Amino acid sequence: MAFEKFKKLYELQKKAKQVQKDLRDLLIETKSTDGKIKIVLNGEFKVEEVAVDEECLRSGQKEEFEALLKKVLQDAISKTQKVVAERAKEVMGEIGLPGI
Repeated sequence: MAFEKFKKLYELQKKAKQVQKDLRDLLIETKSTDGKIKIVLNGEFKVEEVAVDEECLRSGQKEEFEALLKKVLQDAISKTQKVVAERAKEVMGEIGLPGI
C-alpha cells in the first residue's frame, strides 16, 4: 500500500516537472487588431517578444500608442491564463485528480 503511494507521488512529481518545462516552452502570441503590436508570452507569463510597427513610433500619438500597448498586454495575459488553466485541467485529468 505504501509503495503504491510513493509510486503515485513519484509520478506526480515527474509530471509536474514535465508540465513546468511544457509551460516554459509554450508560446502564446497576441496582436493588436490592426496588427501593429505583437506580444509573445510563454506559459510562465514571461515576455518572450515585443514587436511594434515603426509607424506606431513615428505617429506622435503617445497616449494612443500607450493605450494600445496596454490593451495588447492585457489580452496576452488573459489569453495565456486561459491556455495555462486548460493545460492544468488536462494534467489533473491525466493524473486522476479532479479538475480545478
